[in-house]
Amino acid sequence: MTDQLSHLDSRGVARMVDVSDKALTRREAEAAARVTLSPEAFQAACQGRLPKGDLLSVARLAGIAAAKRTADWIPLCHPLPLDQVRVEIVADQEANAFDIRATCVAVARTGVEMEALVAASAAALAIYDMIKAVDRAAVIGPVGVVRKSGGRRGEFLRSWPPAEGPADGPVVE
Repeated sequence: MTDQLSHLDSRGVARMVDVSDKALTRREAEAAARVTLSPEAFQAACQGRLPKGDLLSVARLAGIAAAKRTADWIPLCHPLPLDQVRVEIVADQEANAFDIRATCVAVARTGVEMEALVAASAAALAIYDMIKAVDRAAVIGPVGVVRKSGGRRGEFLRSWPPAEGPADGPVVE
């Protein structure tokens, strides 16, 4: 299995992958996250009655800022010149939840899945931070990659939210 794990050398030691021989291609990835709140906290957030202010603006900015710092968070990630980061947050009234979609685009030698995941996760964490005074029991999750394009391995697309377990998600190659 170690021959399939690009982040391990021949001795099984973690390393940063050498991508210098790969072509620059357009890479795009989208990740999703959900934050579920109590009905009271959700209504307060939707009505702009949180003690810390505008939840959606803060969460969007947190996601964008975090995506740009992914290599600082994840030790083996390459620092990438991101061309675009979008963070969209939609309120799900029936579930008392906020659904986050983070999309990252770059022309690079390696994918932007981690940047999208970091953006979605940071936005979710910012939502938690904004509402924790009202609802300490809020739940973050699931979080995952929804789609990616570019690179040698081709397209990836999965339904969201995922079915139970990690096997969900058809890979289109």
